[in-house]
Amino acid sequence: MELGLHGRSALITGASKGIGKAIALELAREGVAVALTARGAADLEAVRQEIAGTTGVTVTTYPLDLSDSKSVDVLAGACGGVDILVNNAGAIPRGRLDEIDERRWREAWDLKVFGYINMTRAFYALMKARGKGVIINILGNGGERLDAGYICGSTGNAALMAFTRALGGTSHRDGLRVVGINPGPVATERLVGLMHKEAKDRFGSPNRWKELARPFPFQRAATPQEIAAMVALLASDRSAYTTGTVVTIDGGMAHGGSLI
Repeated sequence: MELGLHGRSALITGASKGIGKAIALELAREGVAVALTARGAADLEAVRQEIAGTTGVTVTTYPLDLSDSKSVDVLAGACGGVDILVNNAGAIPRGRLDEIDERRWREAWDLKVFGYINMTRAFYALMKARGKGVIINILGNGGERLDAGYICGSTGNAALMAFTRALGGTSHRDGLRVVGINPGPVATERLVGLMHKEAKDRFGSPNRWKELARPFPFQRAATPQEIAAMVALLASDRSAYTTGTVVTIDGGMAHGGSLI
């Protein structure tokens, strides 16, 4: 499918690995000039070289901590003309209410929840001035499949779902689109590493990690590329009438029916 993205530009946060890296590669293959930001300069440079070497598009990197609002100002000044913003930075820890203290809760939300809000605030204003642009928020199905064992993440993702829908519901008035994606389990380096550890603890061998995915839909986690493909579609004019909605990619987990 021809998406018509060639010649456009995008800023992807959390782009040094996992879903963010896959999104950057997918958009670059579509001819999109990409700006990448994450905390780790070395990881960003490795991704920059990979994308530039395989696609030939312009790739710029910004090693920044988006939990600091000053970093948002830097990106707005350097990348204010991008056509597409993909908010992806931030992982929220698991734990019950009595296990996540205020400091950890605030640190996680400063990067993901307030990081997304601050980035959107800055870039929405810049896009509005031009009358065009797309903002895509990578959230998580924990905002739909509420889990007391992931209470910080479930609450944060639910808040960002509401934020995305509320803003996207009226963004058409400014010529913009705001959408979200709720991934379920995705076979990123982080998830695979955790499953290796659990497989070693449970079975005595990290090589048996795929057995832990058998309860998942289709007996596997999603691939980062499956999330990235949806980002490319939503960013394109093929989705020109799509705004204020959240697409869930979790094999049906969030709506799998009652347990009783």
